[in-house]
Amino acid sequence: PQGIGSPSVYHAVIVIFLEFFAWGLLTAPTLVVLHETFPKHTFLMNGLIQGVKGLLSFLSAPLIGALSDVWGRKSFLLLTVFFTCAPIPLMKISPWWYFAVISVSGVFAVTFSVVFAYVADITQEHERSMAYGLVSATFAASLVTSPAIGAYLGRVYGDSLVVVLATAIALLDICFILVAVPESLPEKMRPASWGAPISWEQADPFASLKKVGQDSIVLLICITVFLSYLPEAGQYSSFFLYLRQIMGFSPESVTAFIAVLGILSIIAQTIVLSLLMRSIGNKNTILLGLGFQILQLAWYGFGSEPWMMWAAGAVAAMSSITFPAVSALVSRTADADQQGVVQGMITGIRGLCNGLGPALYGFIFYIFHVELNELPMPESPSGGSVVTQYHLQQNSIIPGPPFLFGACSVLLALLVALFIPEHTNLNIRSGNWKKHCGSHGHPHSPQAPGEAKEPLLQDTNV
Repeated sequence: PQGIGSPSVYHAVIVIFLEFFAWGLLTAPTLVVLHETFPKHTFLMNGLIQGVKGLLSFLSAPLIGALSDVWGRKSFLLLTVFFTCAPIPLMKISPWWYFAVISVSGVFAVTFSVVFAYVADITQEHERSMAYGLVSATFAASLVTSPAIGAYLGRVYGDSLVVVLATAIALLDICFILVAVPESLPEKMRPASWGAPISWEQADPFASLKKVGQDSIVLLICITVFLSYLPEAGQYSSFFLYLRQIMGFSPESVTAFIAVLGILSIIAQTIVLSLLMRSIGNKNTILLGLGFQILQLAWYGFGSEPWMMWAAGAVAAMSSITFPAVSALVSRTADADQQGVVQGMITGIRGLCNGLGPALYGFIFYIFHVELNELPMPESPSGGSVVTQYHLQQNSIIPGPPFLFGACSVLLALLVALFIPEHTNLNIRSGNWKKHCGSHGHPHSPQAPGEAKEPLLQDTNV
């Protein structure tokens, strides 16, 4: 029960790496199973599944965070990892149950919230940004490597081996938490907390969003985040399926695309972001990121050739600077005692988008009749698959209508962001929030109720 050694950031890093490495292995097999299970309305069903999971995660994250303050982090790390990975073995046993359990698992699929609370328990405030950056880089590294490994093993040995390997890695993660991960919440705080009431404000996922309209600058920032992250969340849920089935990418090409995009995004969010913040300022960096996102989504929407997807992917890496630049703007303009309130609002909006975006994209694919009516066929002599040629004939003007909708949404975000001042002081009436935190929080876990910690929320240069 005590784990191995004292609590450290490396315990959290290993937990995150193993969980997302297991899921990354299944990138290519999941796309195949999704199409075989839902041969009609594939994109609509994919959007609904991911949308239900995202909304359930948004609703449950504050409650799980509050309970972990009472019962400790280790038990909730075990709970969230177990339920997040529970659908993996069902992929080959029963695809219908696999997708059903994925949807329901959103209630507990909030490992990041517990992991960042764990890190907050064991680090000093000046160390925290580096610790969050390490966890974030580990997450990116797991997704850069694992899809390629999964695609190779699936091609050589079959998808069943990939599912077995992913299941084994998930079990290894659970065993690591049971045996090696020590509790980070100080023991002297837990007995005193047993029986402590969990108020509705702590469990209310909309608590942080209720303060959005209290300051005009906060309102502009939140509208910008909503309009720009909504298409991004929808894109993440369906884009790899779109590449595989509509654009005719091979499993190897999809995994290579993920790896290249991940590496470029890491470079953009570290080196390029730092240079831009120093040279053109915070607000102009946000506007530049939104401009790149508009270009990327428009290119995805009108692109009909694989090379266009690769070019747009390079632009997508540059568009990833938007959200850290927004977080930097908030951290510089909000008072020290209001950081958690404002960052909690932004995190809540992103969580809401994670549920709404996939469902919206699936619905737009459905109403524009972008469906998979044929199984993928071998490549034709001209180099494209039969499915690709079929769909481009049916929908030659706009191959990807949801991406164009996303471009219009981000254009509105750009227009709203123009009115955000470069330097200002945010004034949010957060007396009730501070009073509440003082009665229910503890010094080792400073996040606001409803705030799901994310690495880019804590530091301007991560």
